[in-house]
Order: sequence, then structure tokens, then C-alpha cells
Amino acid sequence: MNSLLLMITTLLYSACQTAPAGDDFFLVQQGRSAYVIVTPADATKAETKAATIFQDYVQRISGVKLVILPEGQYKDQPAVFIGNTTHTMGPDRIKDDGFFSGSKNKQLYIRGGSGQGVIYGVYHVLQTYMGCRKDDKGPAAVPTLKDIRIGGALSVLREPAFIYRESYYPASTDPEYLAWHGLHRFEDLWGLWGHSFFKLLPPADYFKAHPEYYSLVNGKRQPLQLCLSNENVYALTVAWFKKAIAGNPDAMYWSVSPQDGGGACTCDLCRKADAEEGGPQGSLIRFVNRVAAQFPGQRFTTLAYGYTAKAPLKTKPAGNVYIMLSTIDAFRQEPLSQAPSAAAFRKNLGDWEATTGNLFIWDYTTQFTNYLAPFPDYQQLQPNLQYFARHHVKGVFSQGSGETYGDMAAYNSYVQAALLWQPDADIKMVNDGFLKGYYGPAAPFVGQYMDALSAAVKSTRSTLDIYGNPIYNIRDYLSPVLIDQYSTLLDKAEAAAGNNNTFLQRVYETRLFLEYVVLQQSRFYGNEKYGYLQPDGSVNPKWPVRVKRFTDQCKAVGVQELSEGGLSPDAYAQEWQELFSREWINSLALHAPVTLVNAYTPEYSPKKEATLTDGLTGGNDFSYNWLFTYGKDMVATIDMGSSKAIRQVQLNFLQDARHYIFNPARVLIETSADGTTFKSAGVKEIPAPEEDYAIHINHYTFPVAGTARYIRVSAQCPATLPEWRLVEGKKPALCCDEVSVQ
Repeated sequence: MNSLLLMITTLLYSACQTAPAGDDFFLVQQGRSAYVIVTPADATKAETKAATIFQDYVQRISGVKLVILPEGQYKDQPAVFIGNTTHTMGPDRIKDDGFFSGSKNKQLYIRGGSGQGVIYGVYHVLQTYMGCRKDDKGPAAVPTLKDIRIGGALSVLREPAFIYRESYYPASTDPEYLAWHGLHRFEDLWGLWGHSFFKLLPPADYFKAHPEYYSLVNGKRQPLQLCLSNENVYALTVAWFKKAIAGNPDAMYWSVSPQDGGGACTCDLCRKADAEEGGPQGSLIRFVNRVAAQFPGQRFTTLAYGYTAKAPLKTKPAGNVYIMLSTIDAFRQEPLSQAPSAAAFRKNLGDWEATTGNLFIWDYTTQFTNYLAPFPDYQQLQPNLQYFARHHVKGVFSQGSGETYGDMAAYNSYVQAALLWQPDADIKMVNDGFLKGYYGPAAPFVGQYMDALSAAVKSTRSTLDIYGNPIYNIRDYLSPVLIDQYSTLLDKAEAAAGNNNTFLQRVYETRLFLEYVVLQQSRFYGNEKYGYLQPDGSVNPKWPVRVKRFTDQCKAVGVQELSEGGLSPDAYAQEWQELFSREWINSLALHAPVTLVNAYTPEYSPKKEATLTDGLTGGNDFSYNWLFTYGKDMVATIDMGSSKAIRQVQLNFLQDARHYIFNPARVLIETSADGTTFKSAGVKEIPAPEEDYAIHINHYTFPVAGTARYIRVSAQCPATLPEWRLVEGKKPALCCDEVSVQ
């Protein structure tokens, strides 16, 4: 632990080490103790572990190692009773994995409900009364004291609002952090987690010989989902669970859930069930209930997500079936209880609440496409969890950046942990407790930084989209002007941290989020102000150094990937090297105005029509420097201002099947002197793609002879998605980047 925090903690404790008043007592005084730790005669594993943890931390704080005794050997000396000993105080029953801590007659009592409740109780006492902290996955902060004083008349009962509590951030990889904050991991609770259909019946094992096991979509069996009316699918699923449960008898939950995506089966039997139940959730719930009936002692979960989000009209989930409802379609700048984008979620929540008493929520508190982008939903954390509790939700999986470092990861995890226990906790006290413990004297300025972000989201009416991008917010809460204001607050935080390396490093880590935005937005600006290029198109010499410093810091703090399934810091640096090495092409059409016949998709084309003539070419991410046209032809007319001699036109199209982006079926280049009469200058017919989910940038060059003022590019959108990517409700999109005229 850093020296400054130790000094502050020691001063605070020393100030309190006067003679005990009332029931106050010294557990350790002047480096000595008369106390022992007493456990039940037949202690559980959790009770034994809790006693060992308490013993260890008392020794770390004071140097005194308290003796642990089973209750049968206890001789009425001063004691800390850990577990359900016969020497007890507090309620007869503790709900779920809650805990109780109390003191009476200068004795200390720590008890727990089920599971690790008693361990949670020990960590609560260590933090609340003994000055220890663990705010991230690093080592716990432990003060060094000769005296440990316990305030008198303690009586604290904590029973969690939710039986399942997961905040999915890097700290959740540390078992002690989880126990300290009373959190869970799905790896510890689920024998089978998440989208599980193809874990039960992998297409690689079954599809070739038994296509009938998989969904019938557009008249053809496809390995998109399972056919839930097929009796062999049911039999194989039951057989799989018999073996898996026997091999993992301690697992609390087992998932039977569709794959991520569409493709529900439309065979006659599945369609009949779905018609009776109001949608594909019908055949799913009936199937899960059948499986669950074979294992009445087990608990099964399934996902209310995508095409199964709605509650069925007739069939209720069985008593041992838990529904995990997703909030994925909602924006995050407002509480879910009132956000217009969450209207469908609220309807589904109410319907599921009326259908089952076993309801979990799968929530999201990060931007999956840019983990490091500032995502200030901080003020929604409490109202959202309060809303879930009011609707009798039993568990919450709050998905953050996972094992990789993301925006305010330590803060989000800490606050979510507190609110998952007590949604109505004093949020100011929770926030202040974390900020002061984590940032020390820099805390006020980091708090102001977070408040400024939240205020800017409101004042600029920004959208917080879990699949957003920093370049979509250049005109609102992540504008360059506001970024400078945020940076000034972090400058003050750095100054306040002084030469304390721990606090200073944490401020540096917080600054990474702004630095990431600046780097990403510089790709949008190109050779304009705030871009990575100079006005002549050459690379700003400061930028390679800046990128290297950023990626080095990312690796130092544990960034594994910058987006869900995205680039590592090293791959990100390599991507920048490719950008730096690109030749700047002084196109005859540079910054020429563009007229479109069909509208671009504004949320994915922040530069609008200018994307085609801004001098910047696109990369693998369709968010940057691609003109996105959804379901229609791209017909663009470029006015070069005067007649010019032309020898070629070059342009690129992106293929990204995962996002339904494909090559055009046909590209036609035309030229004109007056903008009215056009003549063909070249045409290419492009064959339909074979199945391929890799990202490709396809280059097309058209030789052109003569002079023209206007260039018209007509890219024909494919009529339908290819059969291998055919999903109901989706259309193909076109992404075109720079139209370079030489």
C-alpha cells in the first residue's frame, strides 16, 4: 500500500485510540491481544476460511497472530466468534448469503447465511472497522497499527437484494476481490453458461448427418439454431445434461439458450408452438421446461434476448427455470425506467414478472465497440438497479469490459457491487468512499471529471450507445472543446496526487480514456485540425510517439483488447503504422461536393457525403471513413468544379459479413461535362460472395480517357443477403470510401 494512504489511515486510527467508551474495546492494544478466534466445533469450509482470513489480516495490521480455537476448546476468554457458534448474537436466520456482525460485552460476532456469507462478513468488518481496503484486483491496502479498536454496540445485518450479483470487469478475475465485495462469477455458478445451443449439439458433430436437428429457415435447414420440436434434439440434450451434472454436481445453474443471432426454426411443429405463444419464445420455453422436468433438483436458465425477448402468451416457465432478460436495445444516457429506447424492455420486464418469480437481468455498462471510450452512464447505475429490485428481479449480470481494462472499470465494479447488495444505499457515500480510497487527494478532481462528462451528456443530448463510437460524439459530449475541459480537470488531479506513485498512476490510467478518444477522432479529422495528418497530408511527427506511449500504457494497465473481440494494443499499434505508411493521394476530386440519390445511414456516416472526397481511405472498422448505405444503391455525383483531364477513377468497398456489409453487385462509372448528360466510362460486374466472415477491403480501378467536370458512381446494392447470411429483417449494406480521381 502506498505510504500516503497508510499515513492518512494511521492518523485517523491514532486519533481514535483513546480509552474505550461504553462497549468499545481494543482487539489489539500496543501490539498485544488477549483475544482468540472461535469457530463452531464442526465448522464449515466457509467458516474455517473466514477465521483464517480474519487471523491473517489482524496479523498484517498489528503483527499479532490470534489463535483459532474450535468452540469445544473455548475457555471464556475475550473472543471473536466467527460462524454459527453457540455463543451468538443477532437474528436467528440470515437470508441467502447475507451476514451479521455485532459486538456485546466486548466480544465480536461475525455470522453468515448460506454460501460465503460469513466470509463476506469478515471482509465487511475488515474494511468498515479496521481500515483495510481492496478497490481493484491488486493487493489489499492494509494499515500498520499497534492498536485495533472496535467501536461498541455493533449490530449490522446485510442481506443482499439479489441472489446473483455479477459485475464483469477485470477485478472480477480476483477471487479475493469477489469475496470482499460479495460478488459472483458465472464460471463459479453455471455448469453451462450463456448462448448454449451449439455447446449441447455442435453443428460440426451433427449437422452433416442430421440437418433436421437444426433450424429450418427460408425453407432450408441451416446451422443457425436448434429445431426444438425434434425429439432427438430433446433426447440428446437430456443425455448431455445427465453426464454434465454428474461431472459437476456443485453447479447452481445450467443454461439452455439460443445462439447469439437470429434463425429461429420455422418447421411446422416449431411454428405451431410459436403461433400459440406469440413468438419463438414459445417453442423455447416449452423445450426448456421439458428438459428441466428431467432434473427437478437443478436450476436451468434461458435467455430472453433478441427473438426470444418477449414473454410467452400461455406457457409459464417451470419452477426450476430462470429467465435472464437482456437490456441490450436500450441507450444508456437515461435510466431504463424512463428511456424511450427501453420501452420494449420495460414491457417485456412487466410481462415476464407476471409470468415467473425467477427473473434475472443481463445488463450492459460499457461500450463494446470501444472499451476505452468514456461511457458516462455512472448516474444510471443506481436507478437501474433500484428499478430491477422493484420488479422482483433476483439476479443481475452487469456486463462491463470483462477481463480487459475499460472506462472507469474499478469505479463501476465497486459501485455496482455496493448497489447489488443495497440498491438504496447512500450513493454519495459510496462514490466518495471509492474515490477517496482509490485516488487519495486527487479524488475531488476525478469526481469533477466524471460529473462533467455526465453533465455534458445531458446538456448536449448525447446518445450513449453500447455499440457507439467516439467519432459519433464529436459534436456533443466528446467534442474537442469539452475534451480539453475534461483534460484540465485531470491535470488538476495529477497535481493533487503529487509524487504519490499509486495515486498518480491511477490518474494516468483514467486519462487513457481521453487519449483514446483523441487518437480515434484524429482518424476522422485527417489533415484538418485535430487530425493525425498535417495540412499537406504528411503524418504529424508527434503522432507515432503519441501512439506508442498510449499502447505502452495500455499494456501496462492490462488492456487485452480495445473492443469486444477486437484489437490488442500491439495490433492497434500495427494498425496505426499502416495508417502512417499510406500514401496521401492528391485526388482531382479532393473536397469536391457530392450529391447522393439515396440517403446514407447517418449514424454510421458522420462525415456525410464528404466521406467520398475527404482524402481519407477506410480501414477494417466501418465506423471510420466509409459512406454507409443501407439496403439501397449508392449513386453519388461528384462535382470537381471545372473540366479536368482524367485518366482513372479508383474506389474501394468494404466486405464485413458479420455486419451485413457486402460488395455491390455492379459498379458503373460515368462522366459528364454539364451534370445532365452522362456517358459510361467503365462498368464492373461483381459476383456474389462465397461464405466468408473475414473483413475485406476490395479495390476497383476504372481507366478513363478524356475530360469531365462530373463523375457519377452507381454501386448496385445486392437484392438480398447471400443465403449463408440470410437473416429475417436484415438487408445488405454498402460501404464505399474515397473516390479518387487521377
